[in-house]
Amino acid sequence: MTTSSAAATFTALQVMQDAPVIPVIVLNDLAHAVPMARALVAGGVRMLEVTLRTPQALACIEAIARAVPEAVVGAGTVRSRADAQAAANAGARFAVSPGYTSAVGQACRDVGLALLPGVATGSEIMMAQEDGFTELKFFPAMQAGGPAMLKAWSGPFFDVRFCPTGGVSLQNAADFLALPNVVCVGGSWLVPADAMAAGDWGRITQLAADTQALRVG
Repeated sequence: MTTSSAAATFTALQVMQDAPVIPVIVLNDLAHAVPMARALVAGGVRMLEVTLRTPQALACIEAIARAVPEAVVGAGTVRSRADAQAAANAGARFAVSPGYTSAVGQACRDVGLALLPGVATGSEIMMAQEDGFTELKFFPAMQAGGPAMLKAWSGPFFDVRFCPTGGVSLQNAADFLALPNVVCVGGSWLVPADAMAAGDWGRITQLAADTQALRVG
C-alpha cells in the first residue's frame, strides 16, 4: 500500500475503504505497540484503532505514529473533547466513538480528526446526519440487531454507510460485508491477547492477511 506522510488527512470513508477490517486494539504494554503495528501493516491492514481504554493508550498511539509511518493510527473510545485533543496531540489521524454527541463531533473537526461516530438507533443516526456525518460505526453491532438491523436501515438511511463493530468475528464478518451499506467491519480478533503477550507477530500478520479474502467485489 502507498505510504502516506504524517501530515496526510483522511476522510472517514477513506479510513473505512482501506481494508475490510479495522482492528480494534487494546494495548496494555507500550513495548507491544510498534511490533504489533508493523505486523498488521505487513498483513495489509494499516488503519489501526487503538482504544483509549488503558493508561498506555496515548503513549502507544504516539509510538506507532512515530515509528510506523506506513500505518494510519486512530483513537477509539473517544468520548469527549479532551479525548479528541489528546488523541490528536499523540498523532492520531482518525477517531472512533462508542456513541455520538455534537460536542464530540465538533471537537474532532476542530483538531482535524476524521470521526466514525457510534450509533445503535435510528435517532442517533439522524443526530449524526444533522451534523454532517454519513459514515458511522454501528455499535454494539451484534447486540443491537446485527446484519438484520443494518438491512432494515438500508431503506430509510439509504445514504449512510456503516462499520459494524462489537461481536464481529471472522465467522460472521462476511455476513456484514455482504450488505451494500457496510464498507468495513471493526474487530478485535486480528490482535488476540495471547498472541500479543507471546510476541507472536507472525500470527497477527497472518490474521491481517486473511482478512483480505473478505473483500466484496
